Amino acid sequence: MPEANNDTSIAVLLPCYNEEATIGKVVRDFKAALPDAAIYVYDNNSTDRTAEIAAAEGAIVRKEPRQGKGNVVRAMFEDIDADVYVMADGDDTYPADAAPAMVEKVLEGYDMVIGDRLSSTYFQENKRPFHNFGNRLVRGSINGLFGAHVTDIMTGYRAFNFTFVKTYPVLSRGFEVETEMTIHSLNNNLRLFEMPIQYRDRPEGSVSKLDTVGDGIKVMSTIFRMIREYKPLPFFGGLGLIIGIVGIVLCGTVTFEFAKTGVVTHFPTLIGAVMLVITGLLLIIAGIILDVMAKNDRKTFVIDTNKIAYNKRH
Repeated sequence: MPEANNDTSIAVLLPCYNEEATIGKVVRDFKAALPDAAIYVYDNNSTDRTAEIAAAEGAIVRKEPRQGKGNVVRAMFEDIDADVYVMADGDDTYPADAAPAMVEKVLEGYDMVIGDRLSSTYFQENKRPFHNFGNRLVRGSINGLFGAHVTDIMTGYRAFNFTFVKTYPVLSRGFEVETEMTIHSLNNNLRLFEMPIQYRDRPEGSVSKLDTVGDGIKVMSTIFRMIREYKPLPFFGGLGLIIGIVGIVLCGTVTFEFAKTGVVTHFPTLIGAVMLVITGLLLIIAGIILDVMAKNDRKTFVIDTNKIAYNKRH
């Protein structure tokens, strides 16, 4: 099994917003688990002592003025160069002692290692029932669409290789970024490994920044948008097929009436039915064209990742 050595650079990425109650312990835990790693804390406009405490514990503290976790992840991926990246939260819900095993999996050749909360203690530790329901809903939707078997779609504990970080286009601004990462990986057939971890709920005094309803809507809108972009043929083709069938049924009723009476008495219905059939056909054609474009995008992505991997080796 490949092991990290002194030539392997490791970066621990901790996006933070008002985590003064926990950030000190999180930095200490990761320094103990990965002594050779650089610990980066990105302060996202905190109004408490998060940045001060992190710096006192030896972390490299940087500021990100654009509010939202997705914006922070984008800045971290742009700014930091390393062989292996470990991303966690500053709320002390993820065990730092799992990080070395995640790093080893990246060094074995995986593009992304997912810290799987749902196979262990998440549903016992998490006291927010709507979050549990949301996780199941998102997991079922994405796995069904991509024919995958990922257990924890939305975990914030992940490890990446250099190529993934430098080729992943961060589009989301908030907490939906984790869902976007998973969909991006499945769409491009990247090498994923899920590692069960022991999740623990936030300690007392640490307040969650999640908005169950608001963030849930954002996550579902992200899924909807990415299905439309990554799976255009099922999306537009399915929609077109439904609309076309409705139009054909309506055309059939008018035709049946004409066969019986020799007169078309519902011209508005006939015109609407024909328009529905045409609309359905146009949506199916649009889905075919966009599907070809999406496949070309995947080819371009593979070429780009190969170039980055080659340049890194040389």
